[in-house]
Amino acid sequence: MKNTSKIFSTLLIGLCASSNAQEIPSDWPKPVEQYNTGMILFDRFEYTRTNDEENIGVWDMIGWYGGDTYRLYFKNEGENKQDDGEPTDLERAELLASKLIAPFWEFQAGIGTRGLLSSDTSMENYAVISLYGVAPYQFEMDNSIVINEDGDVSFSVEAEYEIRVTQTSFLQPRLALAGSLSESERFDRPSGFNSIRLGLRYRYEFAREFAPYAGFYWSRSLGNSADIARNKGESVSETGFVVGARFWF
Repeated sequence: MKNTSKIFSTLLIGLCASSNAQEIPSDWPKPVEQYNTGMILFDRFEYTRTNDEENIGVWDMIGWYGGDTYRLYFKNEGENKQDDGEPTDLERAELLASKLIAPFWEFQAGIGTRGLLSSDTSMENYAVISLYGVAPYQFEMDNSIVINEDGDVSFSVEAEYEIRVTQTSFLQPRLALAGSLSESERFDRPSGFNSIRLGLRYRYEFAREFAPYAGFYWSRSLGNSADIARNKGESVSETGFVVGARFWF
């Protein structure tokens, strides 16, 4: 009799639970709902004074829109030397589709262009694939392989690291390395490692969205690129001081 009572009670509880579950409105939102969002970040927007007394305006921005797994990116970077009579140097303008392939890592592929922004200059158009994300120990990295319309292959590695000084200030070391796997006579780019650039910036956040900074950098041509610069009578290294702001919206 006791067993029969227990079975009856269990069935009654199950029927009540089933009834309650059916009473949940069908139009209620899911616990975690997928949605798209976006951001535009100027990681570097700065004014540079070099050891050759040149004044250079520099920008480095990235914008994205999408969800947790798939996103669309736009990367834009360049510089302009003041009062030199030369056009702005567009270092890259890229449109990429991105997919999250591991925690903190995205695989990106797309197209881009670079070169001097002048009507009599031939821009270098290319396809690009990138591995973008955060390496162990919180190094932010952007590693790219580029194949231009002539089939020339080049690569770049960029890494940044943030050292928290106070709750609102940071030191940011930065490394940029560029090279080419094949020689490009058309764009005057030899094979091998072409350049390295090291920088350090101190940033203070007045708000999360706006943080001015100051710092310095050192850059040097490498390998065959350094030999070409020497033959032209140009310097193979450069240092400079920078002031600017990092902001996003």
